Amino acid sequence: MLMIMIPTLLLIPLIWLTPAKWLWPTMMVNSLAIAQTSIFLLYTPMQAGWHHLNPYLAVDPLSAPLLVLTCWMLPLMVGASAHHMQSQPIDQQRVYLTLFTVLQNSILMALSATEVALFYIMFEATLVPTLMLITRWGNQQERLNAGTYFLFYTLAGSLPLLIALLSLHKSTGTLSLLTLQYFDPTSLCSYADKLWWAACLLAFLVKMPLYGLHLWLPKAHVEAPIAGSMILAAVLLKLGGYGMMRMLVVLDPLTKELSYPFMIFALWGVVMTGSICLRQTDLKSLIAYSSVGHMGLVVGGILTQTPWGFTGALILMIAHGLTSSALFCLANTNYERTHSRTMLLARGLQMALPLMTTWWFIASLANLALPPLPNLMGELMIMTSLISWSWWTIALTGTGTLITAGYSLYMFLMTQRGPLPPHIIGLDPSHTREHLLLTLHLLPLILLILKPELIWGWTA
Repeated sequence: MLMIMIPTLLLIPLIWLTPAKWLWPTMMVNSLAIAQTSIFLLYTPMQAGWHHLNPYLAVDPLSAPLLVLTCWMLPLMVGASAHHMQSQPIDQQRVYLTLFTVLQNSILMALSATEVALFYIMFEATLVPTLMLITRWGNQQERLNAGTYFLFYTLAGSLPLLIALLSLHKSTGTLSLLTLQYFDPTSLCSYADKLWWAACLLAFLVKMPLYGLHLWLPKAHVEAPIAGSMILAAVLLKLGGYGMMRMLVVLDPLTKELSYPFMIFALWGVVMTGSICLRQTDLKSLIAYSSVGHMGLVVGGILTQTPWGFTGALILMIAHGLTSSALFCLANTNYERTHSRTMLLARGLQMALPLMTTWWFIASLANLALPPLPNLMGELMIMTSLISWSWWTIALTGTGTLITAGYSLYMFLMTQRGPLPPHIIGLDPSHTREHLLLTLHLLPLILLILKPELIWGWTA
């Protein structure tokens, strides 16, 4: 694990010592090298599952795909930010890149922690760089408001988790993930135990976010700079799902009874956020709400507590991370040219940028889960586990899937088809950097069709 963390930390002196002219290319090449090195984590040499084990950090088949996704996002964020950061003073560019690197290391430590306490500290540590990215480099005046929402939702959800973890440590004497799973489950019958169960999951449900606790996400996405949106959609939301999977092993006997309201909120959220997407005018807001819907399915899959549900949730998290990040990149390429996120004002771009339309088409189809992409694989596995849990879920998941297809096609047609408006003149051509960026997003997604067992998690 240190083979990735130490080079990532060494990027910080590199950022501050590189001459201004070579800053972005150097950062891109080095972060891409770290991302390629991280792919070896997907190889599990031992049957026990855990590898690269030391007293505080380890990798297992559940965390490995998410670790690789995290490393893969750093060069993509650098590539996406290069254009709009060029006009900033060089010191601000360096601070911006340093924040990425600190954020990446915090996420890597959170995902590979064997102690729940270390996971909690790193889970919270991701808040600071993200907040700085949103409030300093956000696009509009609303960015401070968005930062406040993000901060208070996350903190309000996380404090009960800290208290729950302290009480768990008091009763078991350890917070190690390696040993917690072997403790006899407590009876958990009093009201205090039920509150403890809810406290353990609340922080992760806010982070996912569950429908009803999701108001911070569209605000944060719309106001964040492009790299902030990418890391939020691709990795930070997945920390919630990862934390839920880890904690449910400890919470086992109560989940069967107490998961009903959360399951209903999650599946109702799939339908509701899809309906909101159908009448969005703001492109980034539409993609942000679609993330809430997809994460609702992930919550449903995890709460069924079946191997199929867990596997489907992990596959959908990885596939959604790549797809959603690609859609934010595409929205940003439109915004850099037309300076508007309103879809009605910037439509018909197929006439001006035909190759970009190809990327839009592939990303939209991935978003609506076209076979044989991993998005469909994850959704089908989750739906199968949900139907075996309760027949009634078919109504909500079926409606949600139908609406997802509707808004994905609506987004594609509104941005790409139709006549080019007369006010759009003198568009920049699409750059090689942008095509490389989208290739690095969508190529892994397409290659995973050939070997999906890399992201199957524990069931592989």
